[in-house]
Amino acid sequence: MAKKKEKTVEQKLKDLYHLQLIDSELDGIEVLKGELPMEVADLEDEIEGLKTRESRIQGQIDEIEQEISNHKANIKNSEALIERYKKQLDNVKNNREYEALNKEIELQELEIELSNKKIKETGAKLEAKQESKKLVEEKIKQRNEDLKLKQEELKKIIKETEKEEKKLQKESEKARKEIEDRMLKSYDRIRDNYKNGLSVVTVSRDACGGCFNKVPPQTQLEIAAARKIITCEHCSRVLVDESLLAESVAAD
Repeated sequence: MAKKKEKTVEQKLKDLYHLQLIDSELDGIEVLKGELPMEVADLEDEIEGLKTRESRIQGQIDEIEQEISNHKANIKNSEALIERYKKQLDNVKNNREYEALNKEIELQELEIELSNKKIKETGAKLEAKQESKKLVEEKIKQRNEDLKLKQEELKKIIKETEKEEKKLQKESEKARKEIEDRMLKSYDRIRDNYKNGLSVVTVSRDACGGCFNKVPPQTQLEIAAARKIITCEHCSRVLVDESLLAESVAAD
């Protein structure tokens, strides 16, 4: 079996730069999506949090309503006792019994007064909680509308770019097979270090195309010769001659 021919440094640089161009196009698709995926996820989390809050408020409303119900039951109980004590007044045998019954009636009237006061206070709390729940419900409705719009927007972009994205992903996978593992790991590491994903850049106007720091004339000559892989001393990106750009475009 014939031994596979070792690639020249120039060819290795072309392969690496070709991969960079493909990955940059993929990055461009992600830029089109912008912050939408994150915004969709954030809205979903916010809606979930609002629903939990709504459920908690409803639990508090249920407790308050039960408290009001208990006070109303106390009032009915006191009214029944007053009615019973008043009937007993008709059959009292002495002043002592009369005074005792009147005392019980007064106590139950105070109980009714206290319960009514509690109902009024608790009713104000209930109204406040119901208002809070209403505001949360309105917010949930608004956030659901926002989410729907964002999801539709994202879905539209995905639909428009899906075919191109799959094509580029296949091209990227194919291009990666042409590059040795050591260089590929270095390429990916540098890409991960920068938001723009640029790991391989050209020298433009005597400067690094990544960090824009000046590249010495002697280094530029070495880059143009493509006899060794040269990285920017400031940002560690691989530097290639602009002529590779035309060759890579022509290859596409």
